[in-house]
Amino acid sequence: MLKKLKLTDFTVFSDSELSFAPGLNVVVGENGCGKSHLLKVAYSVIANSAEEGKKPTAGDPTKNTLQKTIADKLVHVMRPETLGRLAARAPGRKRCEVAFKFDDSQLDCTFSFATSSKSEVQINQLPGKWHEKSPVFIPTRELLTIFPNFVSVYENHYLEFEETYRDTCLLLGALALRGPREKQIAELLKPLEEAMGGKVVLDKNGRFYLQLPGKGNMEMPLVAEGLRKLAMIARLISTGSLLDKGYLFWDEPETNLNPKLVKLVAKVIYHLCQQGIQVFIATHSLFLLRELEVLSQEREFKKVKHRYFALKPETHGVEVEQGERIDDLNTLVLLDEELSQSDRFMEAGN
Repeated sequence: MLKKLKLTDFTVFSDSELSFAPGLNVVVGENGCGKSHLLKVAYSVIANSAEEGKKPTAGDPTKNTLQKTIADKLVHVMRPETLGRLAARAPGRKRCEVAFKFDDSQLDCTFSFATSSKSEVQINQLPGKWHEKSPVFIPTRELLTIFPNFVSVYENHYLEFEETYRDTCLLLGALALRGPREKQIAELLKPLEEAMGGKVVLDKNGRFYLQLPGKGNMEMPLVAEGLRKLAMIARLISTGSLLDKGYLFWDEPETNLNPKLVKLVAKVIYHLCQQGIQVFIATHSLFLLRELEVLSQEREFKKVKHRYFALKPETHGVEVEQGERIDDLNTLVLLDEELSQSDRFMEAGN
């Protein structure tokens, strides 16, 4: 579990320390405030650790290995022209630092780099071991329709896609789990499959379909995009990527979903937290935010720990407010805009 992330002069964050809950972590704010940056820097470091640890030649982490692989992962995920572009923009030379603290201190890691850095970071604290399980990153768009041959094309050609697409496609293509945990998987999949009207299947040619009872298979491009996002979650649960522990980073889950499906997604997020998944979402949807808050009060989810983060632009960078409840946040632009719209609507009707 990720406990703390400290960012010093990293992109829009001049000096921010975030303390996370073991369950659900919700980052809210206007566009351009750095919500995706938070998710991607955390994902990049954890994903890199899991990737390096799975290599046949992997020993214990070394500075020589990490100073190159962390830099590469940040560049491939966040897509700056050079690594140094991720340091805060300011006159002259600037140096940023990123520090991670986990519940297992053996995973703690701190690194830094300057605006002039191109392909390496400086490791200030070396972790003692690798992460065992790959994190999951779900981007704003669905990936099932681009899945066929995407990984092969990505790894052999230059594509202007962030590497989260490739990483998630690899997880989507893993084999579905069989055995003792099938019952647990079936319980998690049931509400998703009811909403989709069928099951997600992957054929031998690498194409995903929605298998409809009594109607055969429907090609994924013919399925509504909102349902395709649910299908991604269903597939990642069935392969075990979102089953026991691990991390889920989800950028704007509400995108292209109607309110009914947003409510289902909110409930699925809580069920994943109950399975031991530490969930991080970035959103500017007041509807999703309220639905999560409503569910948090239900008896079924009372034990799920939460943290909320509001990002507010300031002259020196982005200010981060955080708390265990939405009410703990003084700055909530989403709510301000919603109330303002309600006032304007009432005035227009008079």
